[in-house]
Amino acid sequence: MKNLLFSLAALFAAFTLNAQDTTGSIAGILTDAEMGNEPLAFANVFIKDTTIGTTSDFDGLYEIANLEPGTYTVVFSYLGYETVEIPNVSVEAGKVTTINIPLAASSGVALEEVIVTTVARKDSQVALLLDQRKAIEIKESIGAQELAQLAVSDAASATQKISGVSQSEASGDIFVRGLGDRYLVTTLNGLPVPSDDVDKKNIDLSLFPTRFIEAVSIQKTFDVRNSADQSSGAINVESRSLSGSSELGVSFSSGVNTNVLKDGVFDNFRVSPNYDQSSLGYFDAPSDLQGQILNQSWNTVKLDNPIDYSASITAGKRFANDKLALFFTGSHSKSNNHKIGVFRQFRSNALEDTITDATTFETRVVNTALADLTYNASKSSKFQLSSFYIHKLSDDVFEGGREGKSSFFEETATGGGLHQFVRDQNTKQTTVFVTQLAGVHKIGELNTIRWAGGYNLLNADEPNRIRNEVNIDPNDQEPWEVQLGLLNPFQQRKSAQLIEDVEYNGYIINEVKAYSDEEDRNLNLSFGATYRDKTRDFSSEFVGVKLTSQRNPIYPTSIDAIGDIFTAANFENDILRYSLLGLNANDERKDIYNGSLVSVAGFGNVNWGTDDLNLNVGVRMQSDRINVTYDIGNLFPRTGESDQKYSKLYPSLSLKKSFGDKLSLRAAFSKTITLPEFKEIAPFEYVSPNGQVTAGNPNLEASTDLNYDVKFEFFPSNDQLVSIAGFYKQIENPINKVRMRSAGGVFSFFNSGEEATVAGIELESKINLAKREVLDSEGFLVGGYKTSLVFNATRMWHNQDLRTLNDEQGNLAQVFYYADKKEIGLQGASDYILNLNLNYATLGEKPFTFTASANYADDKIFALGTPENQSDYDYIYNAEIIEKGFALIDGIIGKQLNKTTRLQLVVRNLLDPDILQTQAILRNFTDFARADIGLAPYNDKFDSNGNIRGYTPEERIAEIERIEEDVVVNSYKLGRSISLGLTVNF
Repeated sequence: MKNLLFSLAALFAAFTLNAQDTTGSIAGILTDAEMGNEPLAFANVFIKDTTIGTTSDFDGLYEIANLEPGTYTVVFSYLGYETVEIPNVSVEAGKVTTINIPLAASSGVALEEVIVTTVARKDSQVALLLDQRKAIEIKESIGAQELAQLAVSDAASATQKISGVSQSEASGDIFVRGLGDRYLVTTLNGLPVPSDDVDKKNIDLSLFPTRFIEAVSIQKTFDVRNSADQSSGAINVESRSLSGSSELGVSFSSGVNTNVLKDGVFDNFRVSPNYDQSSLGYFDAPSDLQGQILNQSWNTVKLDNPIDYSASITAGKRFANDKLALFFTGSHSKSNNHKIGVFRQFRSNALEDTITDATTFETRVVNTALADLTYNASKSSKFQLSSFYIHKLSDDVFEGGREGKSSFFEETATGGGLHQFVRDQNTKQTTVFVTQLAGVHKIGELNTIRWAGGYNLLNADEPNRIRNEVNIDPNDQEPWEVQLGLLNPFQQRKSAQLIEDVEYNGYIINEVKAYSDEEDRNLNLSFGATYRDKTRDFSSEFVGVKLTSQRNPIYPTSIDAIGDIFTAANFENDILRYSLLGLNANDERKDIYNGSLVSVAGFGNVNWGTDDLNLNVGVRMQSDRINVTYDIGNLFPRTGESDQKYSKLYPSLSLKKSFGDKLSLRAAFSKTITLPEFKEIAPFEYVSPNGQVTAGNPNLEASTDLNYDVKFEFFPSNDQLVSIAGFYKQIENPINKVRMRSAGGVFSFFNSGEEATVAGIELESKINLAKREVLDSEGFLVGGYKTSLVFNATRMWHNQDLRTLNDEQGNLAQVFYYADKKEIGLQGASDYILNLNLNYATLGEKPFTFTASANYADDKIFALGTPENQSDYDYIYNAEIIEKGFALIDGIIGKQLNKTTRLQLVVRNLLDPDILQTQAILRNFTDFARADIGLAPYNDKFDSNGNIRGYTPEERIAEIERIEEDVVVNSYKLGRSISLGLTVNF
């Protein structure tokens, strides 16, 4: 029924179609030709033969908004200066027509030389800055024009040009004000968009190239029109539609990563056999996983010429007297990387696993497409149909132990002489398809209805993952003897994980303008509803291979030919056997779970304002139900259900006080919620390539968030900004990734504290350092240069308590405090975040541009620690894992060769710092550990098990010096990425 309804809606759209705005605007800058083109304030701008008009501000900036689409004559006048008329100025719905005029005492403007440009409103840097000045909520945006100036390649990079935003290299998460993936909400054109990674709530923003984007905005205060499942902010990507009458362009770039260029890597770059069977990033996955044991190789494949490249095309045209606009852009790209470093895993302060040469070969192939169909049915109605497509193939080959020095799992007694080698070949194939239909209808002068509906389809599969775990004896002469692992029957395995998400969503908003008798006061009302219905089907299958007897082993000839022993003859002779999962409730040998999320909300919003004061009060009533049913083989009982319901009111209050055109003060308060994700609830265990295991927790519950914000803004000129903001967040029942007390060292998700708090100060500045304009005799710009600086800095203070949990009978079930810590910082939060962009550009027909950007985020907690022994939590524990801070510096050089062609050189990660994760290891609570570091034993305080007789944890913490050592548990380098690109717009 849902599919039928949506199909009917899409069919209707094909004849009639989405919307943003039904009106357009004219904006620009007026300058004084008599005073060296300084900004001209208080000049008059009006539409000829009407009373519609405005005046320029202190910076010469003006805007005439809410104009019906059509053609106008615009008049510019100033006392003592020549009046200028610009005829045939076209205004389009949802777009900004820019006219920059120098006024002079005598005629100095040749009309045929005036350049009038029309772009989507959220493309325009001037329009976005105007919106930020007018907005009540605390919101920051970056548009397509600024993205082009900064040579930003994608939406993820765009967000990091905004204050308080950082990215974790380890997880890939975007952090806003110290809060990561779970505290954010990401939308595309205001509607939810699925994540390309089912481990995450939000989509990878790097998949949105800048040619897809009109603007990226981060709203740091809660708006009741958006989902309440947020705390740190809402990221919205506005997709492009056709701006002018037509468009056609192509681009191509090619480059390489310096890690890939290294000796022994470029000419020996490895991919899985899955990649070898794919074409243009599409892998036809086998349906019979067991058949792949014999029918497909287990060995890696060499990839020739691991060069990065990207190609794209953009096209658009208007039809039917400009009422119908078609726009398309598509791309195909491939990238390669190679990382090598150290991996260690500790348990109870003792080293458990060591990989001295943890190596990863990464290959990514991404295909994207955006199609937009816009129809202006009338002056009061506009429709738009947008479809967005992503297909990503990620092929990762991980291996460790090639040096013969790694102990990844222990099948023999410690010191038995054997070492381990592990190889994990994982192909992830993700397809995201988003279709959105929306409309705007203006009813009379005061009423506007906005609506939208969306359909999202996600397939995120690991269709054929290949894993081998073997023992080697490095004491032998090479080639080493290779023995299959015997610890469990799935050490040699092929596995498949299939996920399908289907979602329907939509909203409807009625906006009413109610004006008082006084012209400087207004009252705006809006109310509406949102709907979201998301379902997930998950299945996981393992097919292992085991030796029937240790007495008659078979030995691969080398670690690069492990697959040679998996032959039909060895199975027929009963040397090898299959290992299969047990039957589930559906008589399938699979682990499964099914999840559903239904979120329904109604909201109301009142905005009252004058010329210098605005008050906005809103409330959202949102009902969320999350249900996960599972059938997992590693549990007892293996079947179960988690059903959670949340129905709450979420208020929002915003206040803005303006002090002229240049100064404003904002304050806001809101209440929000943080819902758990499906995979955080389903207890399925996922094994990463390096062996770390993560499982969901069916008892995980949502968090509640209180948010307080204040911000002071100063606009020195139309393109400059200096602001300082303060924020405070109080999170009840915070969710964290924590290592469980289990034999396998499994990570899971817990409400590990009663309360967490985050406080911070943000400084943002956009400043022109130097500017020189060269004008011709008629006052038009023909040369010069401009140097500008964008600098953002954030300082945060964050803390959460660590508590205990009891079971239903009141018995102690879990202790979260450990070592001497009963409180700790927030997972993912950095104390300091710095973003800097230095931009230089020549002015004129063929500009040269240079951009240097730097990003730094201080140390952050990657995963919280946990006690292994709840009664001796002060020394039998696993400490938190810290992702160390590092800086990234990029350089971009561009040159416009002619009106249609641009050349660009991009060098990323110039410093190439070490990416490190560390863990503090306690060294002095056992005689063995003390002797290991050269200290005398505590013979009078330790028994044979290493426990201190007669001491409580609190007494030990108070009376015994703790000797801790920070040990690197994960390390690698990203390498420098160099690319040269060419763009041609016809």
